[in-house]
Amino acid sequence: MAKGSQLSQLKSALSQAGITGKPQNNNKRKRSGSTSERDKEKKAAKLQEIYQKLNPFDVKVTKLKHDVGGRKLKGVTGKPAQSRQAGIEQRKKTLLKEYEERNHAGGIVDRRFGENDPTMTPEERMLERFTRERQRAAKGSAFNLDDEDELTHYGQSLSKLDDFDASGMQLDDDDDEEEGGRGQIDSDIVKKAHFGGFDDDEGSDEDEDGEPARKKSKAEVMAEVIAKSKMHKAMRQNEKEAMEDIRHELDQGFDELRGLLFAADPAIAKPSAPPAGEDAPKANDAAPTPAPPTLADPAAALVDNDPDYDRRVRELAFDKRAKAKDRTKTEEELALEEKEALEKAERRRQKRMMGLEESDSEDEGGGKGKKRKRGGDDLEDDFDYEGDSWGGIGAGLGGEEDEDEEGGADMEEDDEIESGDEGEGSDEEDEDDEGDEEDGESDSDADEELEEGAHEALVTSKKATQKKKKAPPGSELPFTFPCPSSHDEFLEIVDGIADKDIPTVVQRIRTLYHPSLGVGNKAKLQVLTNVLIDHALYVTAPPNPNYTLLNALLPHLCTLIKAFPTSSASYFVEKLALMDKNLRRGLSNPLDPKAKTWPGTSELSLLRILGAVWSTSDLHHVVVSPARLLMGSYLGLARVRSLSDIASGLFLCTLFYQFEEVSKRLVPEAINFLANTIVHLSPNEYKGVKSLPGNFPTADFQSELTAPLRLKEKAAKKTEPSERVNLAQLLSAGSPTVQDKVDLLATAIELLRRFAALYKSLDAFLELYQPMLDLIVNIDAQKLSSGLQSKIATFKDEVTRLLKFAREARKPLLLQAHKPIPLATFVPKFESTSSSFLKHSDPDKDRKEAAKLRAQYKQECKGAIRELRKDARFLAGVQQEKQKAKDKAYKDSMNRVFGSLESERAEQKRMDREKQKVEKRAGKK
Repeated sequence: MAKGSQLSQLKSALSQAGITGKPQNNNKRKRSGSTSERDKEKKAAKLQEIYQKLNPFDVKVTKLKHDVGGRKLKGVTGKPAQSRQAGIEQRKKTLLKEYEERNHAGGIVDRRFGENDPTMTPEERMLERFTRERQRAAKGSAFNLDDEDELTHYGQSLSKLDDFDASGMQLDDDDDEEEGGRGQIDSDIVKKAHFGGFDDDEGSDEDEDGEPARKKSKAEVMAEVIAKSKMHKAMRQNEKEAMEDIRHELDQGFDELRGLLFAADPAIAKPSAPPAGEDAPKANDAAPTPAPPTLADPAAALVDNDPDYDRRVRELAFDKRAKAKDRTKTEEELALEEKEALEKAERRRQKRMMGLEESDSEDEGGGKGKKRKRGGDDLEDDFDYEGDSWGGIGAGLGGEEDEDEEGGADMEEDDEIESGDEGEGSDEEDEDDEGDEEDGESDSDADEELEEGAHEALVTSKKATQKKKKAPPGSELPFTFPCPSSHDEFLEIVDGIADKDIPTVVQRIRTLYHPSLGVGNKAKLQVLTNVLIDHALYVTAPPNPNYTLLNALLPHLCTLIKAFPTSSASYFVEKLALMDKNLRRGLSNPLDPKAKTWPGTSELSLLRILGAVWSTSDLHHVVVSPARLLMGSYLGLARVRSLSDIASGLFLCTLFYQFEEVSKRLVPEAINFLANTIVHLSPNEYKGVKSLPGNFPTADFQSELTAPLRLKEKAAKKTEPSERVNLAQLLSAGSPTVQDKVDLLATAIELLRRFAALYKSLDAFLELYQPMLDLIVNIDAQKLSSGLQSKIATFKDEVTRLLKFAREARKPLLLQAHKPIPLATFVPKFESTSSSFLKHSDPDKDRKEAAKLRAQYKQECKGAIRELRKDARFLAGVQQEKQKAKDKAYKDSMNRVFGSLESERAEQKRMDREKQKVEKRAGKK
């Protein structure tokens, strides 16, 4: 090929191939005629060859590693451009067509009857198709036209007319009789008479004598048809008359039915039977009765049979209509109604107290002007507003007074420290616990006086030292009260009010100051919450704690705390901070019996209320977490000096058990205190701290204060543990008794057993409870009563079984299992031959075939992946082209719109300019 540019190379190649150059003369062209198809193909082949030579990139040549002459290898030379174009054309024919028709449904729809009904069997389908085919065939006849419905006679279809309608011979059919009494001829008659030769049945070919029966004439057949039609008509008439008789009887008995319906009206609900003096109408029975009214005039029966029909109709017109019920009222509306009711009742009470007359306007549903007679010594005892059902705010929160009193009696018994029912956690027992816990603070009045300088009380009230006034007999509880802003104001409000009425006072204050009734009521109720907390601590303070009142106030307190959690939480935290401050002051001299290091009844009441209101299972809680730390400080830092200290500590252990019953977090202070309690109280043979099993701290073991607490008397053998522990008595007892020691020892053993069931899933359960089991085993149970011996035996059996399960579940630590690492080898790997042919050859035929199949599969998989990628690339290009076309069409349409808008705007501006010119000219003129 000539050198130079591609243009010069193209010209020289075309001239050498004879495609370009001097044209032939006209004579030769005439002789040769037009170029044949063969010449055209040769010319095209030459052009293609020239094109390939000028564009070497269209041909891809694979360089051979060992070129052997004479070999013809397939795939050495390739044409990627042509193969790529061929693939694109092939995809346009196949893949593109499938892509465009991907959402198209098939054009053939099977409309045969029942084909798409899965509930029909093939036999049912075929039978129905055959039936419909016969019906279509029966419609067409020699005298039938295509559109027979259009051939009408006076607006009616000729096919629906009946020849016998004019003669009164109506057809008989049950369905048509129900519609209006007009029927059609029986199918048998149609089969025999209409174009059927009027033949009889096949079975009637012979008469009674066995001779062939005579064929009936047309007149006889028609006579039978007419007779049957008249018979059916008479039957229908008889049925109609029977229905008329029944309706007439119902009309006759209308008075009795109406008397039952309107029996409440004395003017209407008269006895259905006429009185004795009305026998005259019976004389007219012989007179001819009028014909019964037809269904066309049903009111005629009422008029004929009831002479007072018009009067009764007018009475019905004036009857009261049903009214719509009142809608359900909102909480704000209910609270407002309750407030108004209390205020109205208070006004009536004030008027009765001053001897004034009650106005009728203030009576709700009263006697309309009737005034109640007043006696000389009338104390208004019959007025019982509180007895009414209360459905307003806080309904159902306060318990009954009887129940409160029972709860208060049981408050003295600590069911959490109780041996039998401690784990059930019922609400009544929880309330009982509160009282028992709170009793523990009543060490003595003398102790409080000695510690006034160092100990701060949780509630400081000016009214605390004053005696509470007693309510005069027969006095009535007011209905409205001011909302107290401090505990002293609350004490002034409840001064002279019985303890059983204080929950009612709180309820009425909550109703009068509902947050929806005023702007500042929410803040007032928040203050009321703090006041009730102070009052709960006040009533449970020694020397005479009132647990019945605490139980009655607890529902209101819980509701208010849940309504205002933020302010209540901050107030609880303040109280806990004060308790922690008092503990720090008491720890400055822990062995002094007069120093207050253990919580008293008020402190225990606060902790018990705290656990009942807030969630104790949270990992971090703004109120419970500080309380838990404070309780742990009491158990871990305070020293045991008397039996009341042990009672207070056992109640704290009970609270810990309730707090951690769900989360099951370990509290080591509680376990240590229970172990120390058992060591202090039980008869054992331990001589010193070193002889004790385990490593729990025992600072007060065999000290001067705890040594007298051990059960050594012979009376312990005869003293059985009581069912319920009177914690209030234990906290206030001056000198301990044998019964108190036995009760506390039984409680400690029971609590330790329940903690074992709670902590049995811990990994360190073996290390935690093996010393406890050794401690219980070394107790000299022979010196104790049978009740304590049974508790000790139960503890041994249960804890031994739990320890056994813990040992079986424990497995030694193992290193993580790894795959063994092979040792490094330095032996070289030798091959029998270096030939690639022999290298891939395998003497095992089956293994060689399997390897060949694997290689083929791998190759085909690669090819399939390559084709799928090409298909995806092709579809992406098609989608891109469609999107480009869509974008171009949208752009063109927007350009057209903008162009039209611009032209309109230009025209408008031009018109404005012309208008301005005209206006200027007019102004100049």
